[in-house]
Amino acid sequence: MASIEELRVARLQKLHRLQEVGMDPYPSDIPRDYPLNIVRDEFQGLVVEGKEYSIAGRVMAIRGQGAILFVVLDDGTAKFQAVFKKDTIDEKVFSLFVECVDIGDFISVSGTFFTTERGEPSMLVKNWMMGTKTLLPLPEKWHGITDDDERLRKRYLDIAMNTELRDMFYKKAQFWKAVRDFMIDHGFLEVETPTLELTTGGAEANPFKTHHKDFDVSVYLRISIGELWQKRLMAAGFPKTFEIGRAYRNEGTSPEHLQEFTNMEFYWAYADYRDGMKFTTLLCRDIAQKVFGTTKFTTRGHTFDLNDEWTTIEYVDEIKKQTGIDVLLATEDEMRAKLEELKVKYTGTNRERLTDTLWKYCRKNISGPAFLIHHPKLVSPLAKESKTRPGTVERFQLILAGSELVNGFSELNDPLDQRARFELQQKLIEGGDDEAMMPEWDFVEMLEHGMPPTCGFGFGERFFAFLVDKPIRETQLFPLMRPKE
Repeated sequence: MASIEELRVARLQKLHRLQEVGMDPYPSDIPRDYPLNIVRDEFQGLVVEGKEYSIAGRVMAIRGQGAILFVVLDDGTAKFQAVFKKDTIDEKVFSLFVECVDIGDFISVSGTFFTTERGEPSMLVKNWMMGTKTLLPLPEKWHGITDDDERLRKRYLDIAMNTELRDMFYKKAQFWKAVRDFMIDHGFLEVETPTLELTTGGAEANPFKTHHKDFDVSVYLRISIGELWQKRLMAAGFPKTFEIGRAYRNEGTSPEHLQEFTNMEFYWAYADYRDGMKFTTLLCRDIAQKVFGTTKFTTRGHTFDLNDEWTTIEYVDEIKKQTGIDVLLATEDEMRAKLEELKVKYTGTNRERLTDTLWKYCRKNISGPAFLIHHPKLVSPLAKESKTRPGTVERFQLILAGSELVNGFSELNDPLDQRARFELQQKLIEGGDDEAMMPEWDFVEMLEHGMPPTCGFGFGERFFAFLVDKPIRETQLFPLMRPKE
């Protein structure tokens, strides 16, 4: 079997042969009357006796030998068959194709449309020209790139050889279009907020840090989609806003987490978390139906139907039910002892991290759809405290397949309470908690000017990854890869 370098040398020789006969191996333009999906869908109307057309695409297969060749082209919209018959094409044109064209090349073919004896819509080729001469081969057709690391590094080849993967990215585009259309149809204004911030508000995560040369200050890539900025817009008088954008978190990688991802957040004045729960139900069902044509999914070993009734689960009660620990009353030593008894690994040792770790142990048993509500105040520094469950907040998260996939709450608009919570977060930071939320004192000043009662919500491509039952890394076109040594 020839090595990659030997194959490259052979293809270079073919390139030079094309140049010898006057055919440019890399022209700026090639004949193409229609995309292949139009040819496929309107084929009967294009079959006119004697009328010639031109189509183009990447050569994905060449079958046959001698007097007839069957060539499969793919232009990204569809596949279509071109037929080379030695008795209906100039011999030199036929011979040059056999001599110089490889699987993976991009070509244009011209001829008439017909249907083969097997009923296959095809083009009978009269002429052809090179569009792009490839110097390296495509992966083996049936197995593609089998090494996961190499597959993600050479995503262009992975997608070229896997139409199901390509279709998934079309679905992802439809997913975000469905989100945007739904929000706009319900009166939300799409906005853009800063991605470089002096403090990273809106979530608890370790940020990426860089330096702003002009201002000579440290700045951070945002970890939320403008939460504190969109709340300022509520104070400014906008009743409904949303943003779809990239967030960045300098944390570990897992099937559900990456350092860079797309999320959507909305803020809705004069609404609370109960309104948000109703709205979220409608939004998620709408996305599922428009993008997938169903509300029933199986993922991560769980099966759920978004059209089922969405039950509610009390955060504190569920942990107590599964572990016997009341996270509002238990000591930190009792929480650590329970985690060790359950053989759960944990890193943070303060009360907030221990509480969160206990919940993460419990959530894996819930298929959903369910709303997790009334989180402890300690783990929700931006949510309004519950009037019915002291020590908890008016917060909700959608639980599907053992994970939280959306997050929303009645936004805290009491400036005194917000200041006190930020002071607590500052103490956590000083104690070494690099995921604690950075205080934003300008935001507190805004609250002192007044923000209406508001519901905030966020979700993102992790929700899409669950619906297609893929690790989130697989749903990104070009995930960040560690450099090769």
